[in-house]
Parts: sequence; structure tokens; C-alpha cells
Amino acid sequence: MARITMKFGGTSVGSAEAISHAANIVRAAYNDDHQVLVVSSAMGGVTDLLIEGARTAAAGDAARYQVIGGQLREKHETAIRTLITSDVERIAVFDEVDGLLDEFEKLCYGIYVLRDATPKAMAKVSSLGERMCVPILSAVLRQRGVPSTTVCASYLIVTDDQYENAGVYFDETEAIVREKLLPMVTGGMVPVVTGFVGATRDGVITTLGRSGSDYSAALLGAYVGSDEVWIWTDVDGVMTADPRLVPDARVIPVLSYGEVGEMAYFGAKVLHAKTVQPLIERGIPIWVKNTFNPTFPGTLITNQVKASPGTVKAVTVIRDVSLVTVAGRGMIGVPGIAARTFSAVAAQKASVLMISQSSSEQSICFAVPESTSAQVVKAIQAEMANELARRDIERVWADDNIEIIAVVGAGMLTQSGVAARVFGALGEARINILAIAQGASDYCVSMIVDTASSVEAVRQIHKLVVLNGGDQLQAPQAHSA
Repeated sequence: MARITMKFGGTSVGSAEAISHAANIVRAAYNDDHQVLVVSSAMGGVTDLLIEGARTAAAGDAARYQVIGGQLREKHETAIRTLITSDVERIAVFDEVDGLLDEFEKLCYGIYVLRDATPKAMAKVSSLGERMCVPILSAVLRQRGVPSTTVCASYLIVTDDQYENAGVYFDETEAIVREKLLPMVTGGMVPVVTGFVGATRDGVITTLGRSGSDYSAALLGAYVGSDEVWIWTDVDGVMTADPRLVPDARVIPVLSYGEVGEMAYFGAKVLHAKTVQPLIERGIPIWVKNTFNPTFPGTLITNQVKASPGTVKAVTVIRDVSLVTVAGRGMIGVPGIAARTFSAVAAQKASVLMISQSSSEQSICFAVPESTSAQVVKAIQAEMANELARRDIERVWADDNIEIIAVVGAGMLTQSGVAARVFGALGEARINILAIAQGASDYCVSMIVDTASSVEAVRQIHKLVVLNGGDQLQAPQAHSA
């Protein structure tokens, strides 16, 4: 018997059919005598609709949020009518969902009157999707013979008051989870918990930001002492590249936590590093699996991954990037230039995605989101006004239409020949590299190319480096369930 936390993403509960698939997966694990905790996202597309409704209300469009309310009602009631055959259960779930939809319209009306969608209001609005979905999934489980109850994570996860990207108070949350949730799991109940949602110490609803439902699953899975956490999605696992760019991309059977963190940072749609941190600390493995192809092994994410001759496991890309350069012969040997440069960037709240500095100290270049490049250049020019006037710094400028290519795999620093293979693949395709960075990370080499070359760069690296990599593309080992 294993203790398993299962998280179902929006596509995995996006329709009546999808919810049925998810319920069958949970039932199979329960019938195999596993203890199961379920964390659910909102139905696919629902959170976006909720946010749109609130924002249009703030803009003074009362008609639009009312239309959205009707769309949300139809989507959820269709799922209820399709899946729940018991009159008693169906009426109870209808009433719960209708109450939450009424809450949505009241919140939107308040936002409309005030013409202001505050972070507190937006968090409450966007939490409604998960709160509407979990009673449906839980009722379907009960109908299929699985004892189940719903739990709103606002009663479990304690956060600060950064309402739309709340920070978690870990010790308090763990104590509550162990007191309230763990006895349900060990007692044979299958709790279905809202992902994405938390609450302040005063009980005000918050949300956990990017990858919030995954984060919820990681926290709750860690605190109930799960043996494994399964992330259910609509793909067979983590891929060697974006299949939209690389048709022969394959599922990666095994990844380390560090590799997943680098892939997420560099644009791959995988688990965010923040998400897996509670599981890293406890050494709990993660499986990424396909709700609609549940027998496929998927991708195992663990800390027990060793580098091999096939070091490179994936290639990914960050788009809509600008390369900012600060250059001048007068920078040589002058302390504080880099510190002042990046202080100016930080003041603009711009993310620095990659840094490269010439060994001669005559230039620093770094990548930022394209949307921030103009303000970043102006801020650096203002900070370095005296140096520019003296020609110590000759120029500060941004090159747009560039992209960052990242090559990911354990052992990048210790395995010889990796960089040669990567750069050889690009040389063979006559692709020019504008900047390179390989820092302290043992998991990644990143480089900048122009946008026109990026797709071909990804395909060449994937063909000549990733697919020729070795054992990382072999069949994965079976998991405990």
C-alpha cells in the first residue's frame, strides 16, 4: 500500500468526459488499497473566464460578466447532469455550484459599482473555479463506490496577504494539514481538495499564483507524508522539446528535480521549481502522467538521477526576449559597473533571464523580456549618464527579435564534449550564436540566437544532440502503483 497524492489539471477535469476519466483513475488506485489524496484545478478555461468577468466589470461592462456567469453555469451544470445520477447528490451539488455562481455575480457587481478590481477581490473571484469543480469530482467518486469528501484549501493552507500570489506559512500549514487532512487519508477517505487556494490567518481567501494547483499538491502531498505525487495532465509526460516545434519530440522517462527547474525557467511547460520544493526537501518522487492515456508510464522526477554519456535530455526556448548590452572600453577595471547596471534593472522590476560578460570587461549583455527592454535601456542610460558623457561607456542598447535556447541535462559541467556537440549542431546549420552562458548550474547551457533562427536551432540540437544522447530515452521503470 502506498500513500499517493494525485493532482488533476484543468484539461484533466475540463469536461464531463475528462472528470469521468479522472474519477476512474482515482477509483483504480483506491481499489488497489492505496491511500489517496486528490487535488483538483478548476475545469479547463474557467479561471480565465472568471478573471475576464471581474476585469470587464471593473471596466464598466455589466453585460459581459453576466454573460460569463451564464456560460459558467451551463458548463458546470452540463457536467453535473451528465455524471451524477443520484437525485440527492445531483441536487446537493447543483445547490453548491449555484451558490458559488451567485457569489461570482455579487463580487462582479461590487467591482462594477466601485470600478476597481482589488487584489483581494480578484483572488476571491479566481478561487471560485476550483471551489465549483471539487464537489462534482467528489460526488462522482462517491457514486463509483469511493468514500470521498470535499475540502477547501482555504482551511488548510495559511498564507500572507499577497492575495494573488500569496506566500505560504509552512509550519502553520503543515500543522493544520496533519491535524485535519491526514486523519481523513489514513482513515480510508479520499479528500478532494481545491488547488490554487489558500487563506490569510484572518480567513481571507488568497491564491497561490503561477502553477498554484501544482504547488498545493506538493505542499499537501509532502505534509500528509505521500510516497509519491502524481501530476495528471493531457500529455504523456515531460517532452524532449516542444512537439509543436519538433514533431519527433519524445517523452523523457526520468528527470532530476534540478533538470525540471531549469526546463521550467527556460520556457518549458513543466513543473515550476517553486512547485517541487516541498517534495525535494522530503525526497518524494513525482510522476507526470496523461489522464487520457493512464497506462503510459509518464515521466518520473526524482533526486536519484546520475549523469550519463547521454547528458542532454531536452532543449527548450524562451521567446519575446531582448538582449541589452552595456559596452565601453572605459569599463575595464572599474568596480561597481555591473552592480549599478543591475540595480537600475531591478528598479524597473524587470527580470534578468540570462547574463554574459566579455572576459575583457568591455561589455556586459543580458536578456530581459522584450516588453521591458525600452524602460531598462533608459534606466541604465540615466544611471550611467556621467560615464556616457565621458565616453567610458560608449553605448547602451537593446536588440529585439532574439530568443534564448536552453540545453538541459544533469552533468553539463562534468561531462566533456557536451558544449562541442551543441555548438557543432548549430554550426552545421550555420546558425550564429549571439551570447552564451554556462554558470554554476550543472544542468544547463543557454545561448541567444535571433528569432529567425530559433526554430531551426532547436530542431538541430534536438536531432544531433538530444536524440543521439543515450539512455535517457529508454523505457522508464514502473512506479509503485
